[in-house]
Amino acid sequence: MIEAERLGFRYASQGSYLFQDLSFTLDKGRTLVLLGRNGRGKTTLLRILAGLAVPVIGSVRCGGAVGYVPQQFVPAFNYSVLDVVLMGRARHVGLFSRPSARDRRLARDALDLVGMVGFTERAVATLSGGERQLVLIARALASEAAILLLDEPASALDFHNQAIMLSMLRRLSRERGLTIVMTTHEPTHALEIADQVALLYGKGRCEQGPMEQFCTEDRLSDLYGIAMDRLEHQAGDARTAHIVARYSAIDI
Repeated sequence: MIEAERLGFRYASQGSYLFQDLSFTLDKGRTLVLLGRNGRGKTTLLRILAGLAVPVIGSVRCGGAVGYVPQQFVPAFNYSVLDVVLMGRARHVGLFSRPSARDRRLARDALDLVGMVGFTERAVATLSGGERQLVLIARALASEAAILLLDEPASALDFHNQAIMLSMLRRLSRERGLTIVMTTHEPTHALEIADQVALLYGKGRCEQGPMEQFCTEDRLSDLYGIAMDRLEHQAGDARTAHIVARYSAIDI
């Protein structure tokens, strides 16, 4: 569970807050998606939840171990994929100890879950950006974290792998009870997996609540400064929804 109370953040060199007076409770097994334009504080908020940044005002309490997946990862050394995922086991391995057979099994299980078990011995530096992102997710899963924080996990993935990742996150929250917070530039991702959304408008303005009430055409049009439409598609018994921007409507 995550409890955030009246969070606010601004840089010392800036007069206005990125976000201010943001409060929410995210229970076990629930998913929060952060939406907003570039530079509105999504990554900063995620880092605050991870304990990597300190809010100017407010407080955060996380009820469980946190796994953080940054947007970019450049390895300092030419580690293998398995070695990177095993780093997620660090807090479970004693000082001056080596990973156990169980640690290696959990690392391989995590790689299997994200579809990367066949890359175990590959050097991370040889992977594509999307493949590296999947390895980082596997590292967080191998840590046995109760809370998963992901910064634009789909940004380097093609549509096929985006679908796989979203399905995996949905399964992790529902079947394993993971609490998930992620940022994205695709509001459709929120329609797919979010229980709650937080909209970061910038200049201190923000709002948060149930996905169905806050991920609407009017709010998203205001958020992104461009007309947004919700399109629905029926295929057999399955009904899907997408959020798309009316790019021809913007005046540049």
